[in-house]
Amino acid sequence: MTKLSPAHPWHAHGTAASALVAAATGTPTPRTPVWFMRQAGRSLPEYRRVREGTTMLDSCLRPDLAAEITCQPVRRHGVDAGVFFSDIVVPMRLAGIGVEIVPGTGPVVEHPIRTEADIAALEATSADDYEAALAPIREAVTLTVAELAATPLVGFCGAPFTVASYLLEGGPSREYLHTKAMMYSRPDLWQRLASWVADRSGRFLRAQVLAGASAVQLFDSWAGGLSLEDYLGFVKPHSKAVFDHVADLPVPRIHFGVNTSELLVAMREAGATVMGVDHRLPLDVANARLGGNTPLQGNLDPALLFSSAEARRAGIETVLRRGAKAPGHIFNLGHGVPPSTDPAVLTEVVAMVHA
Repeated sequence: MTKLSPAHPWHAHGTAASALVAAATGTPTPRTPVWFMRQAGRSLPEYRRVREGTTMLDSCLRPDLAAEITCQPVRRHGVDAGVFFSDIVVPMRLAGIGVEIVPGTGPVVEHPIRTEADIAALEATSADDYEAALAPIREAVTLTVAELAATPLVGFCGAPFTVASYLLEGGPSREYLHTKAMMYSRPDLWQRLASWVADRSGRFLRAQVLAGASAVQLFDSWAGGLSLEDYLGFVKPHSKAVFDHVADLPVPRIHFGVNTSELLVAMREAGATVMGVDHRLPLDVANARLGGNTPLQGNLDPALLFSSAEARRAGIETVLRRGAKAPGHIFNLGHGVPPSTDPAVLTEVVAMVHA
């Protein structure tokens, strides 16, 4: 196991003993820790103010701005962790790929990857140059953890299947036609592309940990569109390759996918130490599927953020009761915070969980 620097919050601020890390390692905690996916950003008025006039990806790559946005929900809500303000396509932007976040659409790739020559061009890029391009990420994390102190930071990146699919489709998709066509007809090209994405994403994740993150999450937005057989053959080895970049570090490794109830065991086998569960699967059922030996994260339905306080309380109590079956439980939503969420409701949810 590689030791983290003495200046790392793991040692300098005791994040190794935080409620988040304790729950992630199956250690009893006085209260259930809580944070929210996509807590950094869209729903907060202070976020909209500081980001005015700056594109999404540019704001991710401005260290002062990324650090400020990451810390905003920790100040406002009292959550037990910050999550690094980024996007799953940031590693691709840093690798020189033309990509933008188009409001109302999502990531759009300027020149989608479709041919062997396109993949060869990616493979020809320098890993050393990419490491140098990670400088603003390291700086942003350093600035962030200086403010968070004893509150741990969760590092973040997208999983290779989802990121590679964006590169192939050119933008969001429901059918993944170009992606699956390459997987099935040219598995050799798919393996090369996914391997390249996994390497850059893994380096991106490791940079965050060495700069100060105390946990990581690998987010697979689109893996739920795959069969278990396809996941095992085409995806799992590449998600494992990302986790391998941080497997020698002591921090917890969270794996989360959308609509991936049937893939939980395979996703854990990719290298996770904590499994995120979306709101479609009760946590006690997830715990049973995983053999009762894996800490869980989740999984309040985000729709309850728009319901009555009584309905939210009932939902929270149900999630906590079911989560208590697992060796450890980190409270979260079953997906990201919707942009129109009332911030006061999130603050209320944190207080309810802590109480």
